[in-house]
Amino acid sequence: MADSSLKDKTAKGLLWGGIGNGGMQVLNLIFGIFLARLLDSTDYGMVAVLTIFSAMAGVFTESGFIMALVNKKDATPEDYNAVFWFNITVGAIIYIILFFCTPLIARFYNTPDLVRLAHFQFLGFVFSSFGTAPTAYLVRNLMVKQRSVVTIVAMTLSGIVGLVMAFNGYGYWSLATQTVVYTALTSILLWSVVRLKLSFRIRFQTIRELFPFGSKLLITSLFTNINNNVFSSLIGRFYSIREAGYFSQGNKWVMMGSMSILGTLNGIGQPVLRQAVGDNDRQKNIFRKLLRFTAFVCFPMMFGLGIVSKEVIVITVTEKWLPSVPVMQLLCVWGAFMPISSLYVSLVNSLNRPNIYMWNTIALGLLQLACLVLSYPMGLNFMISAFVTVNILWLFVWQHFAHKYIGLTMNDVVRDTLPYLAITLGVMAVTIFLTRPIENMYLSLIAKILIAGGLYVGSMWMLGSQIFKESVDYLLKRKKFE
Repeated sequence: MADSSLKDKTAKGLLWGGIGNGGMQVLNLIFGIFLARLLDSTDYGMVAVLTIFSAMAGVFTESGFIMALVNKKDATPEDYNAVFWFNITVGAIIYIILFFCTPLIARFYNTPDLVRLAHFQFLGFVFSSFGTAPTAYLVRNLMVKQRSVVTIVAMTLSGIVGLVMAFNGYGYWSLATQTVVYTALTSILLWSVVRLKLSFRIRFQTIRELFPFGSKLLITSLFTNINNNVFSSLIGRFYSIREAGYFSQGNKWVMMGSMSILGTLNGIGQPVLRQAVGDNDRQKNIFRKLLRFTAFVCFPMMFGLGIVSKEVIVITVTEKWLPSVPVMQLLCVWGAFMPISSLYVSLVNSLNRPNIYMWNTIALGLLQLACLVLSYPMGLNFMISAFVTVNILWLFVWQHFAHKYIGLTMNDVVRDTLPYLAITLGVMAVTIFLTRPIENMYLSLIAKILIAGGLYVGSMWMLGSQIFKESVDYLLKRKKFE
């Protein structure tokens, strides 16, 4: 693919990915506010403690075949057909296994009501298995606009269903139903966009070809989902379902902010980097461009969310959720660096080295688990601090492999990220100092947003940030992202 075409697709991918993920997070925010006002922490905790089982089942169902198809040199209709039938078969088998294991899960948490809830909530990963093949097609062909439309429509309709149920007193069932409806609608809409031809003539050779790559991603994703959901499980077991709900609420706000950029990068990062494989200088330049863009957006977004966390929680979901504020503030620190970690992962996978991704994730997961076990007696906030510290330090491990395979130096990374981090921290410090006398929550929130936003944009403009200029120029349609 020519450089100009790749740049154009990258720019459009970033734009539509931003629109899609931004729109999805806005909808998630709106529905989340109303749901949190109608429900309590126990309702959220009931759903949160089951999430790890749904996530792990979803990983086994997908089996890493989305990225395996994206990386395949030539993906044929027969390949998509084989992946489709494999995924739905595995999804059905895992659901049956979990169906009969739900009494054990309920006993683990000493909550009998989890049995019926689990039977229903686990349908989500079964429905999502129908969307694996069309998702792979859209990702492989950088059809970010179509994916964005699908997710926004599915989120809107499922959110309405969940809200209506919560308003009518269905409690945690409204949250579970929202999730199940979202996955079902997403799969339906994906197939309405991507009309792949299906047949019962399954090419099993495809599964054998994709399995070496996909199996490594499967193991990696399994550990990733365990890492992402282990907090809720441990809190629900060793503290209470209610505490798990508070954690879920704080984590949800952080993920909404982080996913606004993370979802965009995941949609274009690996496909774009894959097309530059074999040309290390070109691939390094693309990676550094994405790295600067990530730092430029993520640092102010996530640290900004951290300094307004109390105002956001009190104003949107009321003071009953105040215990979520410390959780949210701590997780915002990792949320600022999470997309950078994801960018490294996209680079490694584009190089067709899923073994590196797998072993790094396994090692990180085991280290995180050890930290959680050792820090558990010291309280939840200490556990979260240990989690954040370990994950940030692990970026140096990812950097080692980036240097080894494409020649990316630590000096390159520092030059691309440190200026944005330093400016962001300075802006946030000034903002906190200037707004400290303000006691009214609404005035404090508005003042922090205006001051921090104005200082950051002004700093970018005065310092002549190239990424800032290119982003503004592209949005104003004066030139393409280069």
